[in-house]
Amino acid sequence: MSLRSSVSSSSAPSSSSSLLDVHGWDAGWAEAFAPYAAQGLLPGRVVRVDRGQCDIATPEGIVRADTAFVTPHDPLRVVCTGDWAAVDPEGVSDPRYVRTLLPRRTAFARSTSSSRSEGQILAANVDHAVITVSLAVELDLGRIERFLALAWESGAQPTIVLSKADLVPDPVGLSYLVEDVETVAPGVQVVPLSSETGEGLDVLSAVVAGGTTVLLGVSGAGKSTLANALVGQDVMTVQAARDVDGKGRHTTTTRNLFVLPGGGVLIDTPGLRGVGLWDAETGVGQVFSEIEELSSECRFHDCAHESEPGCAVAAAIEDGSLPVRRLESYRKLIRENQRIVAKTDARLRSEILKDWKRKGAEGRAALAAKRGRVR
Repeated sequence: MSLRSSVSSSSAPSSSSSLLDVHGWDAGWAEAFAPYAAQGLLPGRVVRVDRGQCDIATPEGIVRADTAFVTPHDPLRVVCTGDWAAVDPEGVSDPRYVRTLLPRRTAFARSTSSSRSEGQILAANVDHAVITVSLAVELDLGRIERFLALAWESGAQPTIVLSKADLVPDPVGLSYLVEDVETVAPGVQVVPLSSETGEGLDVLSAVVAGGTTVLLGVSGAGKSTLANALVGQDVMTVQAARDVDGKGRHTTTTRNLFVLPGGGVLIDTPGLRGVGLWDAETGVGQVFSEIEELSSECRFHDCAHESEPGCAVAAAIEDGSLPVRRLESYRKLIRENQRIVAKTDARLRSEILKDWKRKGAEGRAALAAKRGRVR
């Protein structure tokens, strides 16, 4: 089924104006669009982007438009699925053009795996981020923390779906897995779900019924199957994951936006092999809120939580209330985020270099003192 037919059939608008409404149009967007309405442009929401062109839901229906006028050098400002745009009305130009994008309310971004470490925008104007984790393989809590950091940083409310729950027939075992995930996801709803049996689908449907939801996860996590279940028809092709490691091929190759029958819209994304942070300091702090709270109780405000006296984090590690794995993951994401930000922030880059030099000098001094005692 093509994207155009799937959008049209799933939304089934009674009039052209309702096509905007079912895609999330509201008074706020109308106010932001007012200057462009005066120019005779049409409002629309991007439902798919493909090689310099995009499909947009407008009052005239789903139209195809060229993005040449809104292709900046900054990869975080290119047209993305979920964007609201001002587009030429019919008959003005051939091809039609997207003339401008409305300011985004939220944006889900990550760093690419390229050597240039550029940012990549995955979805725009998202209210809910559904992180899909397959129970067909061993849980990777560190990867979940990464997804959560990006979700919180985007401004969306994350939800974690433990897909393929039917593969864990023991209710007690399933509850333990849910608890494991809840320990790394403070303030986040965790939903065990099976697209085969329907378990948990009603819970997730209620979560995504309002606003815009983006599906995130690695290949083989079951996102396409979940998208089909939420939309109520086979809008995405599904391929089986490998039995040996649970990994799947990239069934979804573009980001597509679908209207949900219970209200709201859904953006399905390709499986992510890399989940690199992109200026996500606030998101990391949200994921590791207990460490942030403990840090405020340390004797020194710049405590590194290593050997400093009066360190509340070290005390929590010692009494077992804070797992060592959790602290190591926190440190790893903080360092990674600093490296990304430092590439565009000269001041931070200088501070990190000074810190490396200081730690190096301290290490050399400690080694020299140790050698002196040996003699």
